[in-house]
Amino acid sequence: MQPGRFPGRDLPGACQTAWSALAREPGLGWSGEGVELANEVVCAGILVADHVHTPMDALPEEGHLVAVERMYLLTGGCAANVAVNIARQGIRVGVVGKVGNDFFGRFVREDLDGQGVDTGCLAVSAAEQTSQTMILLCKGQDRRFVHTFGANRDFRVADIPWTALAGSRIFYLGGYLVMPGIVPAELGDLFRRCREAGILTVLDVVIPAGFRYTGELEPVLPHTDVFLPNNDEGDMLTGEADPVQQALSLRRKGTGTVVVTLGEHGLLLADRDGMRRATHFPSEVVDQTGAGDAFCAGFLTGLVRGQSMDDCLNYGSALGAACVRSIGCYQGVFAGVQAAEFLREHRLHIVPLTPSIG
Repeated sequence: MQPGRFPGRDLPGACQTAWSALAREPGLGWSGEGVELANEVVCAGILVADHVHTPMDALPEEGHLVAVERMYLLTGGCAANVAVNIARQGIRVGVVGKVGNDFFGRFVREDLDGQGVDTGCLAVSAAEQTSQTMILLCKGQDRRFVHTFGANRDFRVADIPWTALAGSRIFYLGGYLVMPGIVPAELGDLFRRCREAGILTVLDVVIPAGFRYTGELEPVLPHTDVFLPNNDEGDMLTGEADPVQQALSLRRKGTGTVVVTLGEHGLLLADRDGMRRATHFPSEVVDQTGAGDAFCAGFLTGLVRGQSMDDCLNYGSALGAACVRSIGCYQGVFAGVQAAEFLREHRLHIVPLTPSIG
């Protein structure tokens, strides 16, 4: 690598080129009339059964009860959320992960099937129950979570079959750092193999309480095309509070493109062409759960369709803004036609921050 240069490749171009080549390979992609098409995107990682309620005014005092209007059982977790929202855009997508042999595991599978997600590679843990989260919503406050790791603790790189990835355009892994069975060196090897096969690699993280960074990104980021932390995660992973410095640090670790999401302050993208800052689309906030995953789904949709980086940012931001309007991680997210209508009338304000960092 030349001094001052960062790795990376032209993501939309690489995505289109890879798919064109794979589609012509026997047994992959479009291999003939009557043969099932490969999933364009494969989403692996955490799968969760979410228990969520309509917002309450305040948490109950000790020994007291607070009544809410409604409670829901919903599917959540990075892999599920991103997969469902991609499916809503009309893109073939599969999910890889683990659930328990219990009611909640069957619910997650059936719900994903009903949303048009391929669950053929969804495994069942013999040792753990399905992961679950209780999401506590109070008006005017950020969310609170009570979580059990469950079967996500049992998920390993070896549970991701290569046959599920062959022929895809993008491989996304969400929830890295919260799945103890995912060994950094093993994930780095899988990402490397994906890139050698022309599959774009995308990494997202979930950082548990008490986490201390000990180099978990070093084996993985050199083989990562897109890394999608939020600014709090970027701080914990780099020790930098400034998202610009976070992006620079993460680029130096080897990833091609870094997108740091900043909530209501928009986002920052850094790639080989430089760095740019974007605003966000205002939206009435009911529940922020899953907004980052919705952004990721829109961004990946843009990549699959060969859109520019700016268009990918717009697509991701549109889905993120739609997500927060209702309870749940995908219930309020635009489908493809709705997203197209919204984006015809709304565009982010995107400005360059530096001439070039790549």
